[in-house]
Amino acid sequence: MGCQFSKLAPCCWESQFNGSVLEVPDVEKDEVVEPNSLPAFREFTFEQLKKVTSGFAVENIVSEHGEKAPNVVYKGKLGDQKRIAVKRFNRNAWPDSRQFLEEAKSVGQLRNNRLANLLGCCSEDDERLLVAEYMPNETLAKHLFHWDLQPMKWPMRMRVVLHIAQALEYCTSKGRTLYHDLNAYRILFDEDGNPRLSTFGLMKNSRDGKNYSTNSAFTPPEYLRTGSVTPESVIYSFGTLLLDLLSGKHIPPSHALDLIRDRNLQTLIDSCLVGQFSDDDGTELVRLASRCLQYEPRERPNPKSLVAALTPLQKEVEVASHVLMGIPHRASLSPLSPFGEACSRKDLTAIHEILENLGYKDDEGLTNELSFQMWTDQMQDTLNLKKKGDLAFRQKDFTAAVDIYTQFIDAGTMVSPTVFARRSLSYLMNDMAQEALNDAMQAQVVSPVWHIASYLEAAALIVLGMEAEAQVTLKEGTALEAKRSTNTGQK
Repeated sequence: MGCQFSKLAPCCWESQFNGSVLEVPDVEKDEVVEPNSLPAFREFTFEQLKKVTSGFAVENIVSEHGEKAPNVVYKGKLGDQKRIAVKRFNRNAWPDSRQFLEEAKSVGQLRNNRLANLLGCCSEDDERLLVAEYMPNETLAKHLFHWDLQPMKWPMRMRVVLHIAQALEYCTSKGRTLYHDLNAYRILFDEDGNPRLSTFGLMKNSRDGKNYSTNSAFTPPEYLRTGSVTPESVIYSFGTLLLDLLSGKHIPPSHALDLIRDRNLQTLIDSCLVGQFSDDDGTELVRLASRCLQYEPRERPNPKSLVAALTPLQKEVEVASHVLMGIPHRASLSPLSPFGEACSRKDLTAIHEILENLGYKDDEGLTNELSFQMWTDQMQDTLNLKKKGDLAFRQKDFTAAVDIYTQFIDAGTMVSPTVFARRSLSYLMNDMAQEALNDAMQAQVVSPVWHIASYLEAAALIVLGMEAEAQVTLKEGTALEAKRSTNTGQK
């Protein structure tokens, strides 16, 4: 049934401006759990985080956490294959290291599957970094305002706001009632397409910027008066999120409230949603948004009330989020290239043949800077080692290949991701899967966007029995290869 807001009576839009916050009963929180697979919060060294982000490589910068310069978020990978997001603060953001550590540890105690949980931090000299779960499927802003394939469907929009309300209720129950600058960039989607709330916004304000954007049209009125964030300010921001999801645009709350008062709802509602929800559901959501946007903070609902109001609006609850979102899932990977397919099958003979045919063309630009030293004895010795290693590799003498490539790597004169890849396969041929995994990861450190390294990493993970991690890595390799093909085709 399509929505027919023009038929609604005026009283529907006037009553909510005078109502007080309702008392609501407890509601069941389906699937809201504290994940037991997450490691305890820990402190990292700066060198550790530098290594897992490939030296804070530009290629590893992500926008999933909605951070603005000068703060930057990088993707990285720990030794146990867990993907992480590393936020590196502006150097002046947290001058008091003790305050930073206390705040990070406090947020790090939270554990919930509605959050992109904080896993650790780093505070060394003037460096301040946070480590959180990595969310690979971008932000709500991307899927809502800048979608490529399909607009977000009504059931998914309702799932997003319920999950975020549940996240806020959980945080409130743990004494974390404040969230800074709640917006569509702070909502992330995990590998299953489920919405999560970034924990970065739970950190108390520091010198890295204001709590809210400088656009006062979207800022809680009490913040403009006092400059302070309150729990009620968070609810106001939640109301702007409801408007975002209703309209598919970032509409100033004052303008939206005028449209509601004038019953001009056709202008407010996203045209992509026509026919996807009923009058009653639309009325309830607009009413809830209006309550959240009340000028007086005390008249706004609390997180518990939000969850109670949003739970009955859920539709297609049995459908997986990645299906509603149209997001490729780890269980339905894109067709693999021949090399990716060989790695997924652990076909070491095929891997060897492809690596042999590939040669060193993917090393271009990484070792050329050393070419002026070619005439030196040291460089010549290094090149001779590589040639000997390549000969052993070609002749399938993988024990010798490991030995000779190790001498080449230890010499330290040249850095070659291809040598690491070849030694990785040689280790696999010698039933040394952990060493093979280490080399594949090292190849990725040297060349973060090299799909060959990801595929080899997947092969080693499969041999090690880490099937789930291997599937994620295969997906990464497929994405890197597709991006590479696109860039090559545009040249």
